[in-house]
Amino acid sequence: MEFTVETHIKAAPERIYNAWLDSDEHSDMTGGDALITDEIDDKFSAWDGYIWGTNLELKPYKYIKQSWRTVDFDDDQDFSTLEVFFEPENDGTKVRIKHSGLTYKDEQYKKGWFDNYFIPMKAYFEEG
Repeated sequence: MEFTVETHIKAAPERIYNAWLDSDEHSDMTGGDALITDEIDDKFSAWDGYIWGTNLELKPYKYIKQSWRTVDFDDDQDFSTLEVFFEPENDGTKVRIKHSGLTYKDEQYKKGWFDNYFIPMKAYFEEG
């Protein structure tokens, strides 16, 4: 199973991309502790260890690809693939997330991207 979600954030692609790959800023913009770098093949964790994976591909200010899983994945479930696209748009950036390699039980992540990322990111970049 896979899905795509997107939102518009009033910040430059460079600003959002850099924050996504910085431990302190990722933590600040989501509200959960993160350990992450901007290096390919580096491991990361987010949301207080609920999410973890590896940076697979990075195109500065345009694209992030990661292996991705949570504590809710079944023990024998493979990592999913997360792709984040940053597209300049009017007064900010269209952030599009394509999440693939999921099972039918993972539908809740679609809402989770809005509740745990897009909404807090808008507050962080647009109000902070």
